[in-house]
Amino acid sequence: MAACSGAALLPTCRAPEGQEGAGKMAAAASEVAAPPVCVLVLGMAGSGKTTFVQRLAAHLHGQRCPPYVINLDPAVHDLPFPANIDIRDTVKYKEVMKQYGLGPNGGIVTSLNLFATRFDQVMKFIEKRQNASKYVIIDTPGQIEVFTWSASGTIITEALASSFPSVVVYVMDTSRSTNPITFMSNMLYACSILYKTKLPFIVVMNKTDIIDHSFAVEWMQDFETFQDALNQETSYVSNLTRSMSLVLDEFYSSLKVVGVSAVLGTGLDDFFVQLSKAIDEYEREYRPEYERLRKTLEKAQNKQKREQLEHLWKDMGSVCMQGNTLVGSDDASALGPSELILTRGTLDEEEEERESDTDDIDHEVTEESHEEPAFRNFMEETRMKYQRSSNPNEQDLQK
Repeated sequence: MAACSGAALLPTCRAPEGQEGAGKMAAAASEVAAPPVCVLVLGMAGSGKTTFVQRLAAHLHGQRCPPYVINLDPAVHDLPFPANIDIRDTVKYKEVMKQYGLGPNGGIVTSLNLFATRFDQVMKFIEKRQNASKYVIIDTPGQIEVFTWSASGTIITEALASSFPSVVVYVMDTSRSTNPITFMSNMLYACSILYKTKLPFIVVMNKTDIIDHSFAVEWMQDFETFQDALNQETSYVSNLTRSMSLVLDEFYSSLKVVGVSAVLGTGLDDFFVQLSKAIDEYEREYRPEYERLRKTLEKAQNKQKREQLEHLWKDMGSVCMQGNTLVGSDDASALGPSELILTRGTLDEEEEERESDTDDIDHEVTEESHEEPAFRNFMEETRMKYQRSSNPNEQDLQK
């Protein structure tokens, strides 16, 4: 396929080979300026989440917009799509279970925690590939609660959202949501994820090749239709569901919904339309908030560093912080530790000798009492020898 099918759907696709040089330069400039879009794919086990990621990646490759794919599921046996970064290459899921004595869910959580400690390296890889890949697709574990409500999932989500435009895609099994109570459970979970991640949100109703998703859209738009469906349920949960439907009415009004068949590939064009709206929503509402939070965090960190530096200087001694000048004093005890180190060796020799003695013996008096008689005897003998050598005649006469 030589060109992209619709500029509104894939605005960052590569241009065809026969395009003029000016157009290529403009496209290259736009590619450098635009950061990649991170698509976090979440969903219940069996909802077709991984199959949707496979179809999405294949669709982008067909449009000559190859995505950057990241797999965060350490327990998956085989991936149906090529992954640029695979958590299984870093963390061995079964070894984690054996080493820490964990079950399946505990092993997944621990593997994600270990991987999250190195996620800064993943961020660097994404930044290096932002000119080649305009979409970063992240496939999450099948146990949705493991990623959504764990510390590692929060770290990964916030790291991506603070640096790149990020959108959460919630994949829902349409064929299993024909029951109004099950449908309400899915919507409640989607609502909780929306308020947990605080990011633009898209609900992908998968498996439309089995059953059309129009009934679910009608339930979301028409309260009475949903009530009629609930009237056929006789369980006590139907009363709770009826009450919750009123609460979620505002949630439905701003929710982006699209029907997709991951097997057939239908509905992907509509998905990219909703994705484009979600990106605009991120730039308009979410990015300013993240910038504000980042500045607040930087101010708090700088304040903490200044306080630590002030405590350090106080511990080191009385040093002027602004002028970096020493306190004027002739007494060496007024200097800080670093200044005392610099003045070592410049003190008077007599003081050093006195301070170096640690016992109570007065060495000067003791040595002087022994040295005086010996020195006098030495001087007397030398004087006598000199006199003898200078007056030999007197000695001969005496003899």
